[in-house]
Amino acid sequence: MNISIRRVVLIVALANLAYFGVEFAVALSIGSVSLLADSADFFEDASVNLLIFVAMAWSARNRARAGMAMSVILLVPAIAFIWTAWQKFEVPLPPEPLALSLTGFGALIVNVSCAYLLAAFRDASGSLTKAAFLSARNDAIANIGIIAAGVVTLYVWLSPWPDLIVGFGIAWMNLDAAKEVWSAAREEHKALA
Repeated sequence: MNISIRRVVLIVALANLAYFGVEFAVALSIGSVSLLADSADFFEDASVNLLIFVAMAWSARNRARAGMAMSVILLVPAIAFIWTAWQKFEVPLPPEPLALSLTGFGALIVNVSCAYLLAAFRDASGSLTKAAFLSARNDAIANIGIIAAGVVTLYVWLSPWPDLIVGFGIAWMNLDAAKEVWSAAREEHKALA
């Protein structure tokens, strides 16, 4: 079973790394806080999944330690949100709504595919696969929010606020996931002590 888990985690890592580049470029070109936070999240997911790929060959104690490290990595999108939100307050322009929604939709396809692949393994290796699954699940939820922010900006409220609100939601979900992964990793570490 470990070989198939490792293969899935590597596929997920590569998919996240590829879409990070797409989303980051679009975020910069349209000035989107939520897309920039989500692109940081794609980069974080690629890093987490590559770490999981490597850590699967480690001892249970070292995997638990890697789980604790991953909980810290999950904080990267929250930091990216704070940085980009601060800049958005200085230049309060809404992002281009159609590009925002289409890029969010592409991200949703990637994340739902990754969550589907990881769902079978979410409890198979403790905090490691839990981190990967929670990241993909949270990202799919965030992508729905990004699509909605684009639609609201286009049809209801031409403002940077829908984008900022979704960016805040992405940061909050990542803080919560970091807490869950940290708790699971600590429990694993205690059980091995």
